[in-house]
Amino acid sequence: MNIEEANRVLVEGELLVAEADITAAIARIAEEMTAELKESNPLLICCMNGGLAFTGQLLTKLVFPLQIDYVHATRYGHQLNGAMLDWKVRPQIDLHGRTVVLLDDILDEGVTLAAIAEYCRQQGAAKVMMAVLVEKLHLRKVKPGMRADFTGIEIGDRFLFGYGLDYKGYWRNAPGIYALKGH
Repeated sequence: MNIEEANRVLVEGELLVAEADITAAIARIAEEMTAELKESNPLLICCMNGGLAFTGQLLTKLVFPLQIDYVHATRYGHQLNGAMLDWKVRPQIDLHGRTVVLLDDILDEGVTLAAIAEYCRQQGAAKVMMAVLVEKLHLRKVKPGMRADFTGIEIGDRFLFGYGLDYKGYWRNAPGIYALKGH
């Protein structure tokens, strides 16, 4: 993708969720997580690269003891879809007996999050939860009825970018959540 195409994507994109609404959703998630996890010594795991913006905004609102780690596993690379899970980095902190919360930008079909959650269980996590900025509303989840434990924003089935979500590796930094033109 060249710079002109990247700029056109943002200009033509439809702003679905403004930054102020995202900030409010993250604050609400922080309140919910605090109420549920403040006594559990959780390990939060940021799912890179998409979960970076969400995790960074969320962390300073969680004022209780926790540890943080990250994973990098992807199905997409810079493509629009994919099937094979490619592990780049696995958690470095021991998961045995821990309450683990996976932090990611989106729960779409859930293939990647389900695989990471299963890996955490195999490593001895006592409980695995998910917190996502965006949850897409459709019936194509890898597990019927799959939902995140903590969700900021629910959006219909569109191709999204911004605030951690990318289009061909670009616009994770867009200050809102946008839908790609024509999708």
